[in-house]
Amino acid sequence: MTDHLSPTTLNALVDGELSAGQLAAVKEHLDGCSACTSSALAHSLLKNATAKSGQRYHAPPELTERMKRLVSGQQAVDHRHPVASGVGRRAALSGWATAAVILVLVGGWLFLGRHALRSNTASTENAALMTEVCDLHIATLAASMPPQVVSSDRHTVKPWFQGKLPFSFNLPENLPEDTKLEGANLTYVHDRPVAQLLYSVGRHRVSVFVQEKTGESGTNDFLTHQAGFQIAGFSTRELEVVAVSDVDPARLSGLMDMIRRVQVS
Repeated sequence: MTDHLSPTTLNALVDGELSAGQLAAVKEHLDGCSACTSSALAHSLLKNATAKSGQRYHAPPELTERMKRLVSGQQAVDHRHPVASGVGRRAALSGWATAAVILVLVGGWLFLGRHALRSNTASTENAALMTEVCDLHIATLAASMPPQVVSSDRHTVKPWFQGKLPFSFNLPENLPEDTKLEGANLTYVHDRPVAQLLYSVGRHRVSVFVQEKTGESGTNDFLTHQAGFQIAGFSTRELEVVAVSDVDPARLSGLMDMIRRVQVS
């Protein structure tokens, strides 16, 4: 590898396009290169900002123009040819009936469009969430900095967040022998304060992000992978929890099950 990572490699890193072998080599390089670590973080922040700026939706302008033309045309006809006869009245009623049918069809189209938009928005938000937590996990690994609170004692880590988060959560005890709570950070996901719990499973690092639930449905249970990492998530009535690691999926799921069981229903 050259002295510094190339822009192509950095772009592939934040886009999750590196193979497992390439990702391992990049991680090793980032551990000892502060300049490339800063560049990787800058690329991640730029990608997140670009993704957020693109999540805006507008009604199709052609629909507005068509409705304006329809109304303007009807008003012009009424002004030039006042309805005086029964035939004229029936024609006018027929025209309004046609307009009503159009409005019903347009209303149905808008309803279906909004339903599809909500589905697409939810899918986009989930994809953005996975990308952001992966970026934060990578940044944590690359920084090689100690956690903001360093402790394996859940009775130390949990109280540390009092006054820093608008919610509370519980941490499991009696972890497996090779699983350890290393500490925690206060960070932000989608501009909301989040607890980043740092665990180690053997030699693997795990970031568990705990945030307040904001929607009705929340994060459905899932286990997937992105950028060489396993990503698992679940939600309770009050919390949304997402974990990122390169550990075996079964081990990650086991840790998440332990965290889920100690949350208050």
